[in-house]
Amino acid sequence: MRFLADMGVGRNVVLMLRNTGHDALHLRDEGLQRMPDHEIFAKAAAENRIVLTFDLDFAEIAAAAGSQWPSVIIFRLHNARADYVCQRLSAAISVAEEALKAGAIVVLEDTRVRLRPLPIKAP
Repeated sequence: MRFLADMGVGRNVVLMLRNTGHDALHLRDEGLQRMPDHEIFAKAAAENRIVLTFDLDFAEIAAAAGSQWPSVIIFRLHNARADYVCQRLSAAISVAEEALKAGAIVVLEDTRVRLRPLPIKAP
């Protein structure tokens, strides 16, 4: 799978993804540290990448886009150390792989993984 890590995500998380066979890119890799969230989302969509972030704004951007892609993984963890984030992310990928490929917002918490398929339909 292909990932794009937002600035709040540690580079060690990107390295773990690369070491496990994924195509992972950190914004810092391309000097895009100051890129606005909506442009990050557009970049991920254009490059067929899943956004990795601690920023809740991406759920709103994904919902407002009304599209099926890109998927977003939002970390809502009490422990943001890279080793713990890597552990939870690995578990989430195995559980949510098909949803991520189809288009989803995945909220990764300490004790559970919540999935919301994209596009989000208005009630």
